[in-house]
Order: sequence, then structure tokens, then C-alpha cells
Amino acid sequence: MKRTLYGIPNCDTVKKARTWLADNGHEFTFHDFKKQGLDRATVAKWLEQLDWEVLVNRKGMTWRNLTDEQKAAVTDKTSALDLMLSNPSVIKRPVLDRGGKFSVGFSADQYRALFA
Repeated sequence: MKRTLYGIPNCDTVKKARTWLADNGHEFTFHDFKKQGLDRATVAKWLEQLDWEVLVNRKGMTWRNLTDEQKAAVTDKTSALDLMLSNPSVIKRPVLDRGGKFSVGFSADQYRALFA
């Protein structure tokens, strides 16, 4: 099964996920979405399975640095998709693609359950 971990390399949660996957023998490709970018089709696929309100990290600095107007404009999947493409740092990390099944965030318990 092809696995891709999406995130940014300096994010502590992404580092933990990468370490967990490697330590537990799960092969994966890392996609740095700041350097490699994200396309509309990829994020749209995530949004077919994941709620946009989960994917948009409203606790992070990127969200807090948006203007009130930008924040208020994010009201549905389409507006969230546009925001995530224009500001990838607003995406909660990491996003794990396990052969077309997606999950967001990381904890060791969460990954143990995903790979059980």
C-alpha cells in the first residue's frame, strides 16, 4: 500500500509521525507541502473524507495572523479549500494518505489503531 505523509519538516508533530512510521517499519513518502506545494485535486480528495473544520488549524499562528475578513470568509469546504491552497501552513498536520484513506494529526495511539 502506498503511503504519503503530508506536512512540513520543521513541525514537531510531523517529526513525531515520521519517526513513528520509520520506527514501526512503515514505508512512506514524505511530501513537504511548503516546498512541493499542494494541488486542488489533492486537497479536494482530503475534503471528501475529512471535515474542513478539522483540516483548518484554527489554533496555529497562520490562522491567528489572518485578517478578521479572511477568517470570516472560511465558511464551507470551498472557501476552506481556497484558504488551504493559498496558505498551506493553516492545514493541521500531518495528513496521512494510506492508499486513499486519510487521517489528520498524530498520536502514537492513533497510528497504532490505523495500522492495526
